[in-house]
Amino acid sequence: MPLANGRSYLAIPGPSVIPDEVLQAMHRASPNIYEGELHDLTHSLIPDLKSVARTDGNVAIYIGNGHSAWEAALANVTSRGDKILVAAAGTFGHGWGEMASEMGLNVEVLEFPTNGPVNPSEVEEVLRADTAGDIKALLLCQVDTSTGAKSDVVAIRAAIDAAGHSALYLVDCIASLGCDRYEMDAWGVDVTVSACQKGLMTPAGLAFVHYNDKADARRGDNVTRYWDWRKRVNPEVYYQYFSGTAPTHHLYGLRKALDMINAEGIETVWDRHDALADMIWTAFEAWGDEGPMTLNVADRAHRSSAVTSIYAGPRNGAALQSWCKDQAGLTLGIGLGREPADAYFRLGHMGHVNAHMIMGALGTIEAGLFANRIPHGQGALSAAAKVLARHATAAQPRDAAVEAKGNSSHPQSARQCC
Repeated sequence: MPLANGRSYLAIPGPSVIPDEVLQAMHRASPNIYEGELHDLTHSLIPDLKSVARTDGNVAIYIGNGHSAWEAALANVTSRGDKILVAAAGTFGHGWGEMASEMGLNVEVLEFPTNGPVNPSEVEEVLRADTAGDIKALLLCQVDTSTGAKSDVVAIRAAIDAAGHSALYLVDCIASLGCDRYEMDAWGVDVTVSACQKGLMTPAGLAFVHYNDKADARRGDNVTRYWDWRKRVNPEVYYQYFSGTAPTHHLYGLRKALDMINAEGIETVWDRHDALADMIWTAFEAWGDEGPMTLNVADRAHRSSAVTSIYAGPRNGAALQSWCKDQAGLTLGIGLGREPADAYFRLGHMGHVNAHMIMGALGTIEAGLFANRIPHGQGALSAAAKVLARHATAAQPRDAAVEAKGNSSHPQSARQCC
């Protein structure tokens, strides 16, 4: 008998779970787009969008998905025939490069294995060899959503500097912004692209391009009126923010999502994602003690805290996805960009997620392992629960911890309390 009725859990790596508060903020009549509240709300988004990316630079908002942010970034800083270097460690790195090629750019792809990050030393080697300075920009995904691998943005900036190269540094944070630590200015990034439907917890439809003055000065001839970021960041009239009609209800939703991030604090948001990822990885490592289950990225330091890619064995990945969705209401991500695709699945743990949601997802996956007779190690849920307890205890305020310890030593007080 299926037990999937009730609220389903979308555990794919984006779109992520939408908070009820965001949905409620969007549930309104269309506002006046010519004056008043919507204008004030839009203005208020800019400093918070800069804050979440840790930049004092500019941010342009586009009506579109992450691919639109790719094109917007390239359009503003390149001219047809320019050479760019794409450091690709998965499907989305290649996708950005393919878009660049279709825009008339000369694309060199530096390809890396899909089970790990980009190697900074190889990037440095290619840039050192470019003595003529032909490469105008380096494109990198901090996290490639297809693999769950996280590249070291700081180390790659150091590689560019060590090579003495002038290439602009463009980083895709579509999967990672608001999940994995990211500090645009401190890490020396020139252009950051992102979107609203993952760590920013808003329905898909908005994309963001953060850029500094160095990037703006490299303006090329690929830019067109719609993609031009200058009018969007310095609009003379309101409609220029979006080169047309505002995405009204998305703006209300984004405002509420940013309020939630501000209330939690971006450092705490990062810590929460790290702790939940620790629970997930611990469970999968236990399941992997027996049978085929293997995490795509072996080294924890190179894993994203937003998405995990898992090898489950031929046909097992697809079987788990079907069983979890149909029998328990848990939707897992497909094995994107991996072969055989039915051997892989992905678990998104980004944005509006907490410990009990993750424990529920892990329990459902274990039930799917049993139901599909997929061999696996034991003790995964217990191990994840211990990780949860450890993180929760570490995060507990000292006074509360002392009080809890004191209460535990007084059985009579405990009985009265409970």
